[in-house]
Amino acid sequence: MSNAAFVIIAIFTLAAALAAATLRKLMHAALSFAVALVGLAALFFLLGAEFVGLALVFIYIGAVAVLIVFTILLTRRDVGKDRGFNWAGVLIALAVFCGLTWSILKTQSLSIVAPHIRALTVKRIGEALMTGYVWPLQCVGLLLTAALIGALILVMEEKR
Repeated sequence: MSNAAFVIIAIFTLAAALAAATLRKLMHAALSFAVALVGLAALFFLLGAEFVGLALVFIYIGAVAVLIVFTILLTRRDVGKDRGFNWAGVLIALAVFCGLTWSILKTQSLSIVAPHIRALTVKRIGEALMTGYVWPLQCVGLLLTAALIGALILVMEEKR
């Protein structure tokens, strides 16, 4: 089941990434990018890395992809205009694929067995953040809140 799920998710992710690189309409490319990120998050869940998968869903899909879509919606005036086939995107994707394949094939496998480490779960990360890193976490939260309030003040002043 795991091998079949991996193959299905990998094909789904690669198809969405290829669509994001080659689609003519910018909005469709942005939505395909979000679908590719969903596939990547599914691969992390399949590997048992729930924290990384959830961070990918919340940060990249929930914030970055939505920001890209809203930016396209708010700034594009020529929505019906096609970009044409994006050969540069295909070439860059092929170059990255070839570079990664070459580096994987040239890497020697390690013969050292890793020591047994307790599984890193979301619960353990939460316990570490809420016990040893409470003050830095609170400072980051306060800083982000101040930045949000400052951005709201700047936007409110521009309307007047």
